[in-house]
Amino acid sequence: MPQDIYDRIMMVAKRRGFIYPSFEIYGGIAGFYDYGPLGSQLKNNLENLWRRFFVLHDKCVEISTPTITLYEVLAASGHVEEFTDLTVDCLKCQRSYKVEDIIDKGLSVEQAMNEDNIRCPTCHASLHDAHPVNLMFSTSIGAGDGRKAFLRPETAQGIFTNFHLLYQFNRKKLPFGVVQIGRGYRNEISPRQGTIRQREFSMAEAEIFFDPQDKTHPLFPTVQDKELFLFDNINELKMSVADAVKKKVINNQALAYYMYLTQEFLLQAGVNPKKFRFRKHAADELAHYATECWDAELHSERFGWVECVGIADRSAYDLNAHIVSSSVDMYALRPFDEPKEITTKKIIPKMNVLGPRFGSTAGKIKEQLETLHPSTAKKITVTVDGEPLEIPKECYDIVDVTEKQSGEKFVPHVIEPSFGIDRILYFVLEHNFVEDKKKEEEYTVLRLTPKMAPIKAGVFPLISNEQLIRLARDIDDTIRKHGIETYYDESGTIGRRYARMDEIGTPFCVTVDHDSLSDHRVTVRDRDTTKQERINIDDVASLLKTKLSL
Repeated sequence: MPQDIYDRIMMVAKRRGFIYPSFEIYGGIAGFYDYGPLGSQLKNNLENLWRRFFVLHDKCVEISTPTITLYEVLAASGHVEEFTDLTVDCLKCQRSYKVEDIIDKGLSVEQAMNEDNIRCPTCHASLHDAHPVNLMFSTSIGAGDGRKAFLRPETAQGIFTNFHLLYQFNRKKLPFGVVQIGRGYRNEISPRQGTIRQREFSMAEAEIFFDPQDKTHPLFPTVQDKELFLFDNINELKMSVADAVKKKVINNQALAYYMYLTQEFLLQAGVNPKKFRFRKHAADELAHYATECWDAELHSERFGWVECVGIADRSAYDLNAHIVSSSVDMYALRPFDEPKEITTKKIIPKMNVLGPRFGSTAGKIKEQLETLHPSTAKKITVTVDGEPLEIPKECYDIVDVTEKQSGEKFVPHVIEPSFGIDRILYFVLEHNFVEDKKKEEEYTVLRLTPKMAPIKAGVFPLISNEQLIRLARDIDDTIRKHGIETYYDESGTIGRRYARMDEIGTPFCVTVDHDSLSDHRVTVRDRDTTKQERINIDDVASLLKTKLSL
C-alpha cells in the first residue's frame, strides 16, 4: 500500500530531526510526540511569530501560570462537568472508542446508539452502553490524599483567575488582552490522527476583555476592508471584515478583528490560502462557555478539514463563574460622566457572630466580605491563609446602601482566539511539502517561509579543501554572530548538500569556491528559484538579513 502524504512527511520529519515518536525505545504510546532539533526551532519560530501578532502588534501582555490547576477552578469553569467525550468500550477486545469517531457520518450519536449498529473497528463486535468520560488528567497536590487537581486542559483559566490583578496592572482600562503560550493536557480516548490529536500539546491563547456595551476594537478600521474566507456550513463566502459585521455573519467587531488577525498569522506562517477557511459553529456544537465561535480550519490530504484555531465569544461566562465560586471581586468599573447617588445592596459583616465563630481570622473574613457583591450571597466562601472557609448566612446582613458613586460595576466579556500550535506546525509542513516527480531520484523540497525555517542558511566549502574550509567556517561564524541560524556542511557533493538543505526548508545556501580566495566573493543560492548570485563576503550577513526580513 503506497504511503500517503502524512506518512511521507513523518518519515522525513523523523529522519531530519523535526518530530520523533515519544518513548519509541519502549514501544511508544499514542498521543505523544517529541520535537527534535529542527522541530523545536520550527516551533519556536511559530510561537514567536504569534507573539509578533498578539504581543507586539495587538499590545497584549503575556503571563505564565502553572500547568497543574486546582479542582475548584475547573469545577467553577464547567470543565469537571462538561469536558467529556461520549465513549464506548468493547468487552471483547478491551479497546475504547470515541463514539463520534466510529459511527457513520450520516448518523447522529443518538441514532447510532438507538439502532444498535455500532461495531468495534478492531474485532467487529457489537458495541453498547456509551458513557461520558472526562478528558482531564487528574492528580493531587501534596503528600497523602493531597488536594485534588488536574493537569490543565487549556491555558485560559490561569488568565481568568488573575483577572483582578491584571485589571489593576492595565490601570483599569478596557479593552485589554492577556496571552499565554504553554502546555495543555487532554486524556484523549483513542488518538488516531498522529500529531493532529495529542494528549500533551502546546497552545497559544489570548483572552481579550471588553466592556459588553462596546465590543469594538481600536484597530478595526485598519482591517475592515480586508477579505475573510468564511464557511457557514453551507456556503463558502468571501467578504470584507466590515461587511461580515454589517450583515451579522459575525456578530461584533471584536470577534471579526481577531478572526482577521488569525487569518493573517496563519498565512504568514506559510499556510496555503487555498486550504484555509473559517467555519462557524452550529448552535448544537458550541462549547458550554461560548455564545459564538468560528474555527480556523486547514485542509489535509489525509485528514480533510481540521480545526486548528477556535475563536470564541465567551461572553462573561468564566469571570461570572469564578466570582460566584471564589467570592472574589473581579468586576470592572464603567465610569459615569459625573458622580451619581445610587442605592445598591451590600454585604455587611456581623462581627458579633464572626468573632466567636472564627476567632483570630474574623478580621480577615470581614475584609473579604466587604469587597463582595451580593450576587454571591447564596453561598459565600472566602480563602484565609490558603484555606477555603464557607461563611454561614447568620454571619452577615445584606442591606440597601445609598452612596455617591463614580461608576457602575460590570463583568467584562471575553473574546478568545485559541491556537493549537502542534496542529498548525503540522500543516505548515504539509502545505509546504513538495516532491519533484520529474527527477530520477526522489527529491523533496520543504518550502518554508524564511521566518519559519529552522535553518536560515547553509554554508559550504565547494570541496574539502583546507583553505576553503577555513574561509567557510569564518563566514559561518560571522553569520551566526548576526543572529542568523546556519548549518555548516562539508560532506558529499555540493548537489547532495543543496538537497539536504532543500529537504529541511533552508531558504538560502552560501558556497565558498576557489575564486572566493582571490575575489573575496561567494555564491548565494535561493531554494525556491535555484538561482545563484555572486556577492562580496562582507555583504553576506546583511543580504541574508534583508532577504529574511530580520
